Amino acid sequence: MPFCHTYPDFSLLQGIRLLACIVAQLQVIPIQSESISTPKQPNVIIILVDDQGYYDLGCYGATEFKTPHIDRLASEGIRLTDYYAAAPICSPSRAGLLTGCYPKRIGLATWVQRADSHHGIHPGETTLPELFKRQGYATACIGKWHLGFKEPFLPKNQGFDHYFGLLHNLDPVETIYFNEEGGVPLVRNGAIVERPANKDRLTQHYTDEAIQFVTAHRNEPFFLYLPHTMLHNPLGVSEAFQGSSQFGDYGDASQELDYHVGRLLRSLESNEIADRTIVLYLSDNGRGPGRNPDQPLRGRKLSTLEAGIRVPGILWGPGAGIQKGQVSNDVISALDWLPTLATLANIKIENDKPIDGRDLSARFLTPPPTIPSLNAHVAQQRPYNPAGEWASLFSKIEYQDSFFYHGSHGALAAVRWENWKLFLNP
Repeated sequence: MPFCHTYPDFSLLQGIRLLACIVAQLQVIPIQSESISTPKQPNVIIILVDDQGYYDLGCYGATEFKTPHIDRLASEGIRLTDYYAAAPICSPSRAGLLTGCYPKRIGLATWVQRADSHHGIHPGETTLPELFKRQGYATACIGKWHLGFKEPFLPKNQGFDHYFGLLHNLDPVETIYFNEEGGVPLVRNGAIVERPANKDRLTQHYTDEAIQFVTAHRNEPFFLYLPHTMLHNPLGVSEAFQGSSQFGDYGDASQELDYHVGRLLRSLESNEIADRTIVLYLSDNGRGPGRNPDQPLRGRKLSTLEAGIRVPGILWGPGAGIQKGQVSNDVISALDWLPTLATLANIKIENDKPIDGRDLSARFLTPPPTIPSLNAHVAQQRPYNPAGEWASLFSKIEYQDSFFYHGSHGALAAVRWENWKLFLNP
Protein backbone atom coordinates (compact mmCIF):
# COMPACT_ATOMS: atom_id res chain seq x y z
CA MET A 1 0.00 0.00 0.00
CA PRO A 2 1.74 3.20 -1.14
CA PHE A 3 1.91 6.24 1.12
CA CYS A 4 2.75 9.83 0.37
CA HIS A 5 3.73 12.31 3.07
CA THR A 6 5.38 15.66 3.65
CA TYR A 7 6.23 15.38 7.36
CA PRO A 8 9.86 14.20 7.56
CA ASP A 9 9.68 13.92 11.35
CA PHE A 10 6.58 11.70 11.31
CA SER A 11 7.21 8.00 11.88
CA LEU A 12 6.20 5.83 8.91
CA LEU A 13 5.34 2.99 11.28
CA GLN A 14 3.17 5.33 13.33
CA GLY A 15 1.38 6.45 10.19
CA ILE A 16 0.80 2.90 8.99
CA ARG A 17 -0.54 1.77 12.36
CA LEU A 18 -2.85 4.76 12.64
CA LEU A 19 -4.26 4.48 9.15
CA ALA A 20 -4.64 0.72 9.34
CA CYS A 21 -6.85 1.02 12.37
CA ILE A 22 -8.75 3.92 10.84
CA VAL A 23 -9.77 1.65 8.00
CA ALA A 24 -11.17 -0.83 10.53
CA GLN A 25 -13.78 1.76 11.58
CA LEU A 26 -16.27 3.86 9.63
CA GLN A 27 -17.25 6.46 12.22
CA VAL A 28 -15.99 10.01 12.58
CA ILE A 29 -16.04 11.95 15.85
CA PRO A 30 -15.72 15.74 15.68
CA ILE A 31 -13.23 17.93 17.45
CA GLN A 32 -14.40 20.45 20.01
CA SER A 33 -14.52 23.80 18.25
CA GLU A 34 -15.84 27.10 19.51
CA SER A 35 -18.77 29.45 19.26
CA ILE A 36 -19.42 32.00 16.55
CA SER A 37 -19.58 35.73 16.09
CA THR A 38 -21.77 36.38 13.03
CA PRO A 39 -25.02 38.19 12.28
CA LYS A 40 -27.87 36.44 14.07
CA GLN A 41 -29.37 35.13 10.81
CA PRO A 42 -26.93 35.63 7.93
CA ASN A 43 -28.06 34.78 4.43
CA VAL A 44 -26.35 31.70 2.99
CA ILE A 45 -25.64 31.02 -0.68
CA ILE A 46 -24.06 27.76 -1.89
CA ILE A 47 -22.81 27.92 -5.48
CA LEU A 48 -22.12 24.36 -6.65
CA VAL A 49 -20.40 23.97 -10.01
CA ASP A 50 -20.63 20.70 -11.93
CA ASP A 51 -17.36 18.97 -12.91
CA GLN A 52 -15.00 21.86 -12.22
CA GLY A 53 -11.47 20.58 -11.70
CA TYR A 54 -9.04 21.56 -8.96
CA TYR A 55 -6.89 23.73 -11.25
CA ASP A 56 -9.77 25.35 -13.13
CA LEU A 57 -9.92 28.76 -11.47
CA GLY A 58 -7.37 31.55 -11.63
CA CYS A 59 -6.90 31.37 -7.87
CA TYR A 60 -6.09 27.65 -8.20
CA GLY A 61 -3.65 28.01 -11.07
CA ALA A 62 -5.63 28.28 -14.31
CA THR A 63 -3.88 30.39 -16.96
CA GLU A 64 -5.88 29.48 -20.08
CA PHE A 65 -9.00 31.38 -18.97
CA LYS A 66 -9.84 34.11 -16.48
CA THR A 67 -12.14 33.96 -13.43
CA PRO A 68 -11.77 37.37 -11.71
CA HIS A 69 -15.07 37.37 -9.84
CA ILE A 70 -14.56 33.95 -8.28
CA ASP A 71 -10.93 34.86 -7.59
CA ARG A 72 -12.28 37.88 -5.71
CA LEU A 73 -14.26 35.57 -3.43
CA ALA A 74 -11.02 33.75 -2.66
CA SER A 75 -8.98 36.91 -2.06
CA GLU A 76 -11.63 38.39 0.25
CA GLY A 77 -12.48 35.13 1.99
CA ILE A 78 -10.89 31.74 2.65
CA ARG A 79 -9.50 29.53 -0.12
CA LEU A 80 -9.36 25.85 0.81
CA THR A 81 -6.42 23.91 -0.61
CA ASP A 82 -7.46 20.45 0.65
CA TYR A 83 -11.21 20.42 0.15
CA TYR A 84 -12.99 17.21 -0.85
CA ALA A 85 -16.34 16.59 -2.49
CA ALA A 86 -18.35 13.86 -0.80
CA ALA A 87 -17.86 11.59 -3.84
CA PRO A 88 -16.26 11.74 -7.30
CA ILE A 89 -19.63 11.72 -9.10
CA CYS A 90 -22.75 13.93 -9.20
CA SER A 91 -25.61 12.39 -7.22
CA PRO A 92 -23.65 10.93 -4.28
CA SER A 93 -21.68 14.17 -4.00
CA ARG A 94 -24.86 16.27 -3.74
CA ALA A 95 -26.41 13.87 -1.26
CA GLY A 96 -23.38 14.21 1.02
CA LEU A 97 -23.37 18.00 0.80
CA LEU A 98 -27.07 18.38 1.64
CA THR A 99 -27.17 15.82 4.48
CA GLY A 100 -23.70 16.00 6.06
CA CYS A 101 -23.46 12.20 5.71
CA TYR A 102 -21.26 9.94 3.68
CA PRO A 103 -23.47 8.92 0.71
CA LYS A 104 -23.04 5.26 1.68
CA ARG A 105 -24.61 5.97 5.08
CA ILE A 106 -27.85 7.19 3.46
CA GLY A 107 -28.03 4.66 0.62
CA LEU A 108 -26.97 6.97 -2.23
CA ALA A 109 -23.36 5.96 -2.82
CA THR A 110 -23.80 4.25 -6.19
CA TRP A 111 -23.55 6.06 -9.53
CA VAL A 112 -26.23 8.67 -10.38
CA GLN A 113 -30.00 9.04 -10.14
CA ARG A 114 -31.54 9.10 -13.62
CA ALA A 115 -35.11 9.67 -14.74
CA ASP A 116 -36.05 6.01 -14.19
CA SER A 117 -34.62 5.94 -10.66
CA HIS A 118 -36.72 4.98 -7.65
CA HIS A 119 -34.22 6.39 -5.17
CA GLY A 120 -33.39 9.76 -3.64
CA ILE A 121 -32.75 11.40 -0.27
CA HIS A 122 -35.07 9.61 2.16
CA PRO A 123 -37.70 11.98 3.63
CA GLY A 124 -36.50 10.96 7.10
CA GLU A 125 -33.08 12.53 6.54
CA THR A 126 -32.51 16.12 7.67
CA THR A 127 -31.25 18.34 4.84
CA LEU A 128 -29.59 21.74 4.97
CA PRO A 129 -32.66 23.56 3.58
CA GLU A 130 -34.89 21.84 6.14
CA LEU A 131 -32.68 23.10 8.96
CA PHE A 132 -32.81 26.66 7.65
CA LYS A 133 -36.50 26.60 6.79
CA ARG A 134 -37.38 25.59 10.36
CA GLN A 135 -35.65 28.77 11.53
CA GLY A 136 -37.71 31.03 9.32
CA TYR A 137 -35.41 31.20 6.30
CA ALA A 138 -36.79 31.46 2.77
CA THR A 139 -35.22 28.58 0.82
CA ALA A 140 -34.62 28.02 -2.88
CA CYS A 141 -32.88 25.51 -5.12
CA ILE A 142 -32.03 26.97 -8.52
CA GLY A 143 -30.23 24.67 -10.94
CA LYS A 144 -29.53 20.97 -11.44
CA TRP A 145 -31.10 18.64 -8.86
CA HIS A 146 -30.10 15.04 -9.79
CA LEU A 147 -31.24 13.62 -6.44
CA GLY A 148 -34.36 11.68 -7.28
CA PHE A 149 -37.40 12.29 -9.44
CA LYS A 150 -40.23 10.57 -7.61
CA GLU A 151 -42.46 12.88 -5.58
CA PRO A 152 -40.92 12.32 -2.10
CA PHE A 153 -37.46 13.15 -3.43
CA LEU A 154 -38.22 16.39 -5.29
CA PRO A 155 -36.72 19.68 -4.06
CA LYS A 156 -39.94 21.07 -2.63
CA ASN A 157 -40.27 17.94 -0.49
CA GLN A 158 -36.68 18.26 0.74
CA GLY A 159 -36.92 21.68 2.37
CA PHE A 160 -37.00 24.11 -0.56
CA ASP A 161 -39.80 26.66 -0.90
CA HIS A 162 -38.89 27.41 -4.50
CA TYR A 163 -37.36 25.38 -7.31
CA PHE A 164 -36.22 26.42 -10.79
CA GLY A 165 -33.97 24.34 -13.01
CA LEU A 166 -33.35 20.88 -14.46
CA LEU A 167 -34.07 17.78 -12.47
CA HIS A 168 -31.74 15.87 -14.79
CA ASN A 169 -28.45 15.96 -16.67
CA LEU A 170 -28.24 16.81 -20.37
CA ASP A 171 -25.94 14.01 -21.48
CA PRO A 172 -27.42 11.40 -23.88
CA VAL A 173 -27.82 8.65 -21.26
CA GLU A 174 -30.36 10.91 -19.52
CA THR A 175 -31.96 12.89 -22.35
CA ILE A 176 -33.01 9.61 -23.99
CA TYR A 177 -35.84 9.32 -21.46
CA PHE A 178 -37.37 12.53 -22.85
CA ASN A 179 -37.02 12.05 -26.60
CA GLU A 180 -40.71 11.36 -27.13
CA GLU A 181 -41.69 14.35 -24.99
CA GLY A 182 -39.60 16.94 -26.81
CA GLY A 183 -36.51 16.94 -24.59
CA VAL A 184 -35.55 17.66 -20.99
CA PRO A 185 -37.73 20.44 -19.54
CA LEU A 186 -36.64 23.53 -17.62
CA VAL A 187 -39.18 23.81 -14.79
CA ARG A 188 -40.27 26.29 -12.16
CA ASN A 189 -42.17 24.79 -9.23
CA GLY A 190 -43.53 21.97 -11.39
CA ALA A 191 -44.48 24.10 -14.42
CA ILE A 192 -42.53 23.70 -17.65
CA VAL A 193 -40.82 26.95 -18.66
CA GLU A 194 -38.90 25.68 -21.69
CA ARG A 195 -38.62 22.38 -23.55
CA PRO A 196 -36.06 21.34 -24.53
CA ALA A 197 -33.86 23.30 -22.18
CA ASN A 198 -31.32 25.43 -24.05
CA LYS A 199 -27.92 24.49 -22.61
CA ASP A 200 -26.33 27.67 -23.95
CA ARG A 201 -28.62 29.83 -21.81
CA LEU A 202 -28.79 27.83 -18.59
CA THR A 203 -26.08 29.69 -16.67
CA GLN A 204 -27.78 33.00 -17.42
CA HIS A 205 -31.26 31.65 -16.66
CA TYR A 206 -30.16 30.27 -13.28
CA THR A 207 -28.44 33.53 -12.36
CA ASP A 208 -31.43 35.63 -13.40
CA GLU A 209 -33.67 33.49 -11.19
CA ALA A 210 -31.19 33.64 -8.30
CA ILE A 211 -31.01 37.45 -8.48
CA GLN A 212 -34.81 37.64 -8.48
CA PHE A 213 -34.93 35.41 -5.39
CA VAL A 214 -32.25 37.43 -3.59
CA THR A 215 -34.03 40.69 -4.38
CA ALA A 216 -37.44 39.39 -3.34
CA HIS A 217 -36.09 38.19 0.02
CA ARG A 218 -33.59 40.93 0.80
CA ASN A 219 -35.52 41.92 3.92
CA GLU A 220 -35.56 38.42 5.44
CA PRO A 221 -32.97 35.68 5.87
CA PHE A 222 -32.64 33.28 2.95
CA PHE A 223 -30.84 30.07 2.03
CA LEU A 224 -30.04 29.73 -1.67
CA TYR A 225 -28.62 26.53 -3.17
CA LEU A 226 -27.40 27.26 -6.71
CA PRO A 227 -26.15 24.02 -8.36
CA HIS A 228 -25.14 24.94 -11.91
CA THR A 229 -25.52 22.50 -14.79
CA MET A 230 -22.24 23.76 -16.18
CA LEU A 231 -19.45 22.71 -16.45
CA HIS A 232 -20.83 19.23 -17.17
CA ASN A 233 -20.77 17.89 -20.72
CA PRO A 234 -22.41 18.75 -23.04
CA LEU A 235 -21.03 22.23 -22.44
CA GLY A 236 -23.25 25.22 -23.10
CA VAL A 237 -21.81 28.61 -24.03
CA SER A 238 -23.79 31.67 -25.06
CA GLU A 239 -22.80 33.53 -28.21
CA ALA A 240 -21.21 36.38 -26.25
CA PHE A 241 -18.64 34.02 -24.68
CA GLN A 242 -17.91 31.66 -27.56
CA GLY A 243 -14.21 31.81 -28.39
CA SER A 244 -13.48 34.08 -25.42
CA SER A 245 -10.82 31.84 -23.82
CA GLN A 246 -7.75 29.88 -24.84
CA PHE A 247 -9.23 26.57 -23.68
CA GLY A 248 -12.11 25.73 -26.01
CA ASP A 249 -15.70 25.38 -24.86
CA TYR A 250 -14.64 24.49 -21.32
CA GLY A 251 -12.67 27.69 -20.93
CA ASP A 252 -15.44 29.73 -22.55
CA ALA A 253 -18.08 28.19 -20.26
CA SER A 254 -15.84 28.82 -17.24
CA GLN A 255 -15.52 32.51 -18.13
CA GLU A 256 -19.27 32.79 -18.65
CA LEU A 257 -19.91 31.15 -15.29
CA ASP A 258 -17.50 33.59 -13.64
CA TYR A 259 -19.28 36.54 -15.25
CA HIS A 260 -22.61 35.45 -13.81
CA VAL A 261 -21.10 34.84 -10.37
CA GLY A 262 -20.06 38.48 -10.58
CA ARG A 263 -23.65 39.48 -11.40
CA LEU A 264 -24.90 37.63 -8.33
CA LEU A 265 -22.31 39.30 -6.10
CA ARG A 266 -23.29 42.72 -7.44
CA SER A 267 -26.92 41.98 -6.61
CA LEU A 268 -25.92 41.44 -2.98
CA GLU A 269 -24.28 44.85 -2.99
CA SER A 270 -27.14 46.63 -4.77
CA ASN A 271 -29.62 45.11 -2.32
CA GLU A 272 -27.35 46.19 0.57
CA ILE A 273 -27.11 42.69 2.03
CA ALA A 274 -23.51 41.73 1.17
CA ASP A 275 -22.41 42.42 4.75
CA ARG A 276 -24.82 39.83 6.13
CA THR A 277 -24.39 37.12 3.52
CA ILE A 278 -22.12 34.06 3.51
CA VAL A 279 -21.20 32.61 0.09
CA LEU A 280 -19.79 29.12 -0.38
CA TYR A 281 -18.30 28.27 -3.79
CA LEU A 282 -17.68 24.55 -4.47
CA SER A 283 -17.40 21.91 -7.18
CA ASP A 284 -19.28 18.61 -6.97
CA ASN A 285 -16.33 16.49 -8.18
CA GLY A 286 -13.10 16.75 -10.10
CA ARG A 287 -12.61 16.78 -13.84
CA GLY A 288 -9.03 15.97 -14.85
CA PRO A 289 -5.35 16.11 -13.88
CA GLY A 290 -2.98 19.04 -13.84
CA ARG A 291 -1.85 20.54 -17.14
CA ASN A 292 1.71 21.59 -16.31
CA PRO A 293 4.55 20.64 -13.92
CA ASP A 294 3.24 23.04 -11.28
CA GLN A 295 -0.08 21.14 -11.15
CA PRO A 296 0.83 17.70 -9.77
CA LEU A 297 -2.59 16.21 -8.91
CA ARG A 298 -3.54 13.08 -10.86
CA GLY A 299 -6.86 11.46 -11.69
CA ARG A 300 -10.20 12.23 -13.28
CA LYS A 301 -13.87 12.34 -12.38
CA LEU A 302 -15.10 8.97 -11.04
CA SER A 303 -11.67 8.18 -9.56
CA THR A 304 -10.51 8.63 -5.98
CA LEU A 305 -7.13 9.91 -7.10
CA GLU A 306 -6.79 13.49 -5.89
CA ALA A 307 -7.90 15.26 -9.07
CA GLY A 308 -11.06 13.16 -9.13
CA ILE A 309 -12.41 14.24 -5.75
CA ARG A 310 -10.29 17.13 -4.44
CA VAL A 311 -11.88 20.31 -5.78
CA PRO A 312 -12.04 24.10 -5.41
CA GLY A 313 -13.63 25.32 -2.17
CA ILE A 314 -14.04 28.98 -1.20
CA LEU A 315 -15.83 30.48 1.82
CA TRP A 316 -16.66 34.21 1.68
CA GLY A 317 -18.47 36.51 4.10
CA PRO A 318 -16.24 39.25 5.50
CA GLY A 319 -19.24 41.23 6.75
CA ALA A 320 -20.58 38.13 8.47
CA GLY A 321 -17.42 37.41 10.46
CA ILE A 322 -15.63 35.09 8.01
CA GLN A 323 -11.86 35.57 7.95
CA LYS A 324 -10.48 37.70 5.12
CA GLY A 325 -7.73 36.84 2.68
CA GLN A 326 -6.83 33.46 4.18
CA VAL A 327 -5.67 30.15 2.74
CA SER A 328 -6.57 27.02 4.71
CA ASN A 329 -4.63 23.78 4.32
CA ASP A 330 -6.96 21.85 6.64
CA VAL A 331 -8.54 18.65 5.35
CA ILE A 332 -12.21 19.66 4.89
CA SER A 333 -15.02 17.84 3.11
CA ALA A 334 -18.51 18.56 1.84
CA LEU A 335 -19.87 16.67 4.85
CA ASP A 336 -18.64 19.41 7.17
CA TRP A 337 -20.84 22.16 5.74
CA LEU A 338 -24.15 21.06 7.28
CA PRO A 339 -23.10 21.46 10.95
CA THR A 340 -20.75 24.36 10.13
CA LEU A 341 -23.30 26.47 8.24
CA ALA A 342 -25.94 25.69 10.85
CA THR A 343 -23.67 27.11 13.55
CA LEU A 344 -22.79 30.16 11.45
CA ALA A 345 -26.55 30.81 11.20
CA ASN A 346 -27.11 30.15 14.92
CA ILE A 347 -29.17 27.04 14.24
CA LYS A 348 -28.79 24.22 16.73
CA ILE A 349 -29.14 20.76 15.23
CA GLU A 350 -31.55 18.60 17.18
CA ASN A 351 -30.98 15.25 15.54
CA ASP A 352 -30.23 11.83 16.99
CA LYS A 353 -29.20 10.34 13.65
CA PRO A 354 -25.50 9.96 12.84
CA ILE A 355 -23.95 12.83 10.90
CA ASP A 356 -20.43 12.47 9.51
CA GLY A 357 -19.61 16.17 9.18
CA ARG A 358 -17.81 18.29 11.77
CA ASP A 359 -18.68 21.77 12.97
CA LEU A 360 -15.65 23.73 11.76
CA SER A 361 -17.12 27.19 12.26
CA ALA A 362 -14.45 28.24 14.77
CA ARG A 363 -11.72 27.75 12.15
CA PHE A 364 -13.30 30.30 9.84
CA LEU A 365 -14.31 33.17 12.12
CA THR A 366 -12.63 36.35 13.21
CA PRO A 367 -12.11 37.09 16.00
CA PRO A 368 -11.69 33.49 17.16
CA PRO A 369 -14.60 32.33 19.38
CA THR A 370 -13.96 31.65 23.04
CA ILE A 371 -16.65 29.10 23.95
CA PRO A 372 -17.65 25.72 22.45
CA SER A 373 -19.54 25.90 19.17
CA LEU A 374 -23.26 25.39 18.85
CA ASN A 375 -23.06 22.08 16.98
CA ALA A 376 -19.88 20.48 18.30
CA HIS A 377 -22.15 17.83 19.79
CA VAL A 378 -23.55 16.56 16.48
CA ALA A 379 -21.01 13.94 15.45
CA GLN A 380 -20.24 13.21 19.11
CA GLN A 381 -23.55 11.36 19.15
CA ARG A 382 -22.04 8.63 17.02
CA PRO A 383 -20.53 5.60 18.77
CA TYR A 384 -16.78 5.39 19.18
CA ASN A 385 -15.80 1.85 20.16
CA PRO A 386 -12.43 0.79 18.74
CA ALA A 387 -11.83 -2.89 19.41
CA GLY A 388 -9.37 -3.67 22.21
CA GLU A 389 -6.10 -3.89 20.30
CA TRP A 390 -6.86 -0.68 18.39
CA ALA A 391 -7.96 1.43 21.34
CA SER A 392 -4.49 2.68 22.25
CA LEU A 393 -3.35 3.38 18.69
CA PHE A 394 -5.43 6.43 17.74
CA SER A 395 -7.50 9.10 19.42
CA LYS A 396 -10.97 10.36 18.66
CA ILE A 397 -9.53 13.55 17.16
CA GLU A 398 -7.08 11.69 14.91
CA TYR A 399 -9.88 9.47 13.71
CA GLN A 400 -12.40 12.26 13.27
CA ASP A 401 -9.95 14.30 11.21
CA SER A 402 -9.67 11.56 8.59
CA PHE A 403 -11.54 11.61 5.28
CA PHE A 404 -12.76 8.37 3.73
CA TYR A 405 -12.73 8.24 -0.08
CA HIS A 406 -15.57 6.24 -1.63
CA GLY A 407 -15.61 5.50 -5.36
CA SER A 408 -18.48 6.07 -7.79
CA HIS A 409 -19.91 2.66 -6.90
CA GLY A 410 -19.58 3.16 -3.16
CA ALA A 411 -16.45 1.12 -2.39
CA LEU A 412 -14.05 2.45 0.23
CA ALA A 413 -10.91 3.29 -1.77
CA ALA A 414 -8.61 5.44 0.36
CA VAL A 415 -8.21 7.33 3.64
CA ARG A 416 -6.67 10.78 4.13
CA TRP A 417 -5.31 11.91 7.51
CA GLU A 418 -3.27 15.12 7.77
CA ASN A 419 -0.64 14.81 5.01
CA TRP A 420 -0.92 11.04 4.67
CA LYS A 421 -3.06 9.12 2.21
CA LEU A 422 -3.64 5.38 2.43
CA PHE A 423 -4.65 3.72 -0.85
CA LEU A 424 -6.73 0.56 -0.44
CA ASN A 425 -6.85 -2.36 -2.86
CA PRO A 426 -10.23 -4.08 -2.50
